Amino acid sequence: MRKYLLLAGIFIVISCKHYNRNKAHKEIRTESVEKGEALAKQYCQSCHQFPEPSLLDVKSWEEGVLPNMGPRLGIFDFNFQHYPNMRRDRNLPAGFYPSQPVLSFQEWQYILDYYLATSPDSLLPQKRSYPIKNDLSLFRISAPASLRPHPTTCFIQVDTTQRPFTLWHADIFSKSVIRYDQQLQPLDSFTSEGGPIIDIDLNSRPLVATNVGLLNPSNAVRGKLETVQTDAGGKWYLDTAICIDSLHRPVQSLRVDLNGDGRPDELICEFGNLTGALSWYENRGDHYDRRVIRGLPGSIKAYVRDYNRDGRPDIFALFAQGEEGIFLFTNEGQGKFSEKEILRFPPSYGSSYFEMDDFNGDGFPDIVYTCGDNADFSQVLKPYHGVYIFLNDGEWNFSQKYFFPINGCYKAMAADFDGDGDLDLATISFFADYQRQPEEGFVYLENRGNFDFVPHSDRATQQGRWLTMDVRDFNGDGKPDIFLGNFSMSLGSINSDVNWRGAAPFLYLENISGKK
Repeated sequence: MRKYLLLAGIFIVISCKHYNRNKAHKEIRTESVEKGEALAKQYCQSCHQFPEPSLLDVKSWEEGVLPNMGPRLGIFDFNFQHYPNMRRDRNLPAGFYPSQPVLSFQEWQYILDYYLATSPDSLLPQKRSYPIKNDLSLFRISAPASLRPHPTTCFIQVDTTQRPFTLWHADIFSKSVIRYDQQLQPLDSFTSEGGPIIDIDLNSRPLVATNVGLLNPSNAVRGKLETVQTDAGGKWYLDTAICIDSLHRPVQSLRVDLNGDGRPDELICEFGNLTGALSWYENRGDHYDRRVIRGLPGSIKAYVRDYNRDGRPDIFALFAQGEEGIFLFTNEGQGKFSEKEILRFPPSYGSSYFEMDDFNGDGFPDIVYTCGDNADFSQVLKPYHGVYIFLNDGEWNFSQKYFFPINGCYKAMAADFDGDGDLDLATISFFADYQRQPEEGFVYLENRGNFDFVPHSDRATQQGRWLTMDVRDFNGDGKPDIFLGNFSMSLGSINSDVNWRGAAPFLYLENISGKK
C-alpha cells in the first residue's frame, strides 16, 4: 500500500505544471489556471498566434486586452463590467460578433484567471549589446525654413523619377501636400478633401494618391484613390476625379497589371479597423472591380515581386492587426492568388513596417521587420519592440538572425550609408522612451560585419516625433540621404506630455560620408 501511495504522490507532482505567479493575483487557484491555459489555447489562437501571458504585464491584460477580446467571443458584459465593442456600428457586417457566447461564463473566467495569475507584474526593460550614443557624424542635418505649431507629417518621399529630384510632404490635420525643391523651398502645393493623403505612388503616371479618409480607427469606408496631375505650367494639383472610392482606411496603393491583360490594376492595403483587406481593383477599362486577396484588416505594407520567376507578379504583404505576420501571395494566373504565411508574430507586437534586402549577399532577399505600434490596448514599453532581420534560406523560408531593441520602433530602412560595401540601417521610433532615452527616436545602426551593428544618434534628431521616414539620394551625389517626418502630437498614453510645439515638419539628413 505504501508503494502505491508513493507512486500516486509522484504522479501528482509530475502532472502538476509549475506556473510563475505574479504578486497581483496570488489568490487564483492553480486548478483554474490550468483550465484557463487549455481554453486560451483553444479559443485565443483561433484568430491569431497564441499570446503568451509573459508578453504583457498583468494590468495591460486586465484593463486593456481581455475586456476588448471578450466581445470577439460573444461576451459583452461580465462581472458587472461592460466590455468595449462596436455592435452598433453600421459599417460592420452582420454577424461580425457572435450572437451568443461561444463559451460559458465560467470558461471565460478560467481564461481570465490564467492570464491574470501568470502574467508579470511589469515587463523587463530592454537590454542592448551597445548603448545608443549621440556621436553621429555621417550626416549634415537641416530643416525647411517654415515651422508649424503642430506638424503632423504623415507622408514624406523623395521623387527620383525625374530630375531635378524633389521632395513630397503631406500633413494630416492641414490635409496639405507640398512639393519641395533641392533647397527645401516649396514648389507647389494642394489640399485634399475628405481626408489626408498618406501615400503617393510616384512610379505611376498619372500619380496616384491614397486618401485614408479617416485618421482615427474606424470601420467606415471613406478612403479613396485620387490622381495627381500637372497643369500647363508644370505645377502639380490634385484631380477632383476619383479613381476608386469606398475603401477601408487605405494606407498604400501600387499600380500594377496583376492579371496580365495589359491594363494597370491597383493593389491596395486597406488597413481598416475591425474590417479591412488586402485587395486589388481590376481595371475593366471604364471602371474597376474589387477583388479581395485576404479579407482581414491590418494590411500595412506590400511589395510586388516575381519571386518564382514565372513571369507573373507576386505579392509580399505585412498585416499588423490580429493575425500579425508577413504573407506571400503567389500569382496563379487569371487574378487568382495562393497564400503562404512566411513569418508570424504575436498580436501584441504592433507590427509597423518591413522591407526586403539581401544582407548576406546570397542573391535572395532577406527581411527587415519592425514592431512598435503602441497605440492599442497595451500601452506599455515592451522589450521585444525593435528591428529584426530574418534571413532567406533560398527556399523562401525565413529565420531570425538579428534583433536590436528600440521602444516603439516604427520603421527601418537599409542602405550602404557609409560606403563600405554592406547594408546599414536607419530606424525611427514613434513610441520611444522620450523621457529617459530620447535617442531612441532616430537610430543609425552601423554594420561592422557579421551582423554586428553599432547604434548612433544625434541630439538634433531628438527635436521631433518621427512617424515616417524615407531613404534616397536626394541631391544626386550617389549617396543615400534620410528624411524624417515629424508627427508632433501624441497617440496613446506613453510620454503623452512630451510635445514639440513650433517644430520643423521634417528633417533632412544629408549624407556627407567621405567629405572632409
